[in-house]
Amino acid sequence: MESRATKILSKVNQNAIIRVIPGHFATNHSHINYYVDMTIMKSRKSEAAAAASVLARKYSTSTYIDTIICMDGCEVIGAYLADELTASGIMSLNKHQTMYIVTPEMNPGGQLIFRDNMQMMINGKHCLLLLASATTGRTIARAIECVQYYGGIIEGVSAIFSASKEVAGMEINAIFGKEDIGDYRTYDFTNCPMCARKEKIDAIVNSYGYSKL
Repeated sequence: MESRATKILSKVNQNAIIRVIPGHFATNHSHINYYVDMTIMKSRKSEAAAAASVLARKYSTSTYIDTIICMDGCEVIGAYLADELTASGIMSLNKHQTMYIVTPEMNPGGQLIFRDNMQMMINGKHCLLLLASATTGRTIARAIECVQYYGGIIEGVSAIFSASKEVAGMEINAIFGKEDIGDYRTYDFTNCPMCARKEKIDAIVNSYGYSKL
């Protein structure tokens, strides 16, 4: 499967790179015809720093950010993003004049939660949500609901790749979009034309990786 991968470079910073693999893939909420591999970008210093520099451009003027909430294993990018934002003069309103970088926990019932010792980093704080990818938007909507439940103020949503420009009334600040993958498609699993053609599923995928079938 990896032999089919194609590299796509960001038009803004060519060190920000994703790999896309064509096929038939199943996510938790949909079927897609490309798997977008962001493993290296989330794990290697140079690519993570490049991704952060692209995402930071959106917030370089008057946005207050106290906390960066990282989903999908984006903590390395989140740390570089905090550096970029503070270097650009982005102000935090918390008394320490710094930024928190946190990740919600998923409880056995599938709900996102923040433990008591972490809630002070969310409650009353200006929060930036950072994700690897957004296809159906359900993960973003659930994360926004979680942050607001704990008293956080969502100032923005950023993603490495997003199939949508807007989710839950929030504009998505993405490095890559559907326009970068010409024929990218996402389908409800009950109405997937690839399934209708009896094309086998290549892998089960999520933001962390894939498991071949």
